[in-house]
Amino acid sequence: MKNVTLRQLKVFEAVASHLSFSRAATALHLTQPAVSMQVQALVEQAGVPLFEQIGKKIFLTAAGEELLRHARRIAQQLREAGEAMAAIRGVKGGRLNIGVVSTAKYIAPRLLVAFRKRHPGADLRLDVQNRETVVRQLADNEIDLAIMGVPPKDFETIAEVFSDHPHVIIAAPDHPLAGVGGIDPASLASEPFLIREPGSGTRGAMERFFGERNVQLVATLELASNETIKQAVMAGMGLSFISEHSIGLEHAVGRIVKLNVTGTPVIRHWYVVHRSEKQQLPMAAAFVAFIRAEAPRLLAEQPPGGCPPPSTVALAGKFPPLPAS
Repeated sequence: MKNVTLRQLKVFEAVASHLSFSRAATALHLTQPAVSMQVQALVEQAGVPLFEQIGKKIFLTAAGEELLRHARRIAQQLREAGEAMAAIRGVKGGRLNIGVVSTAKYIAPRLLVAFRKRHPGADLRLDVQNRETVVRQLADNEIDLAIMGVPPKDFETIAEVFSDHPHVIIAAPDHPLAGVGGIDPASLASEPFLIREPGSGTRGAMERFFGERNVQLVATLELASNETIKQAVMAGMGLSFISEHSIGLEHAVGRIVKLNVTGTPVIRHWYVVHRSEKQQLPMAAAFVAFIRAEAPRLLAEQPPGGCPPPSTVALAGKFPPLPAS
């Protein structure tokens, strides 16, 4: 593939991301025939189909998925090269891609808002995903930093603790155990539990908590998100082991209660993580330094069980640079 061009890879990535030639053309401000021509030239270089059509939809082939990973790495490396040159020239700003596990969405926006006030030229991009996806993004160099509860073990990373991360057992306010003191974990074995999917950091912490006490839960229902779990708990479907950072609003208004279970809260930790061999550009290094210095104070101002400020609750996606004053 020695004659592949960056333009071909860019067009291919757009089509692969949208799974649509027309939407990719719109995003790139090109005509659809121009997009098709670039992709066809890339297919000829690859020597294998990159897309397959089923009905009216297109899908990546195995070869397409593999090439997409490489295309994204190349785009990331070019961006890093540009930012490194900008840093040498003394230019302020730069893009910072941060991946966070789903539970961290309750703390990450507050940190990013505070960071951008100090670095108004920063182009911050926040991607909230499950743990498996965030680990893959780190491995594939799609993100600069990750915020998570358990650093990956499959490849070398540098992980720095920046805050405690308590976990509690919650119930609906009218549950018979609400308000009861010193609950033995063994007494919860027959209670219905709403649990996260395998691979979730919260699921792992729950299994360790009960496993260390030789408690086997007999009735569990697996749900894919904290939001769904909280709604189910409030509806009286069962108990749940969950991050205390995730229940601030519901606990503050009395829709959820924390059970006084012996051994809780279970204290885990939040980490900011990056690949050990990845060169940290100035904006990423500044964010890590900011987290190290300021995160404990910022999260203490939003204590677990408290209600986070409305201005930070709904933030997600891209945080563009602040306009010049």
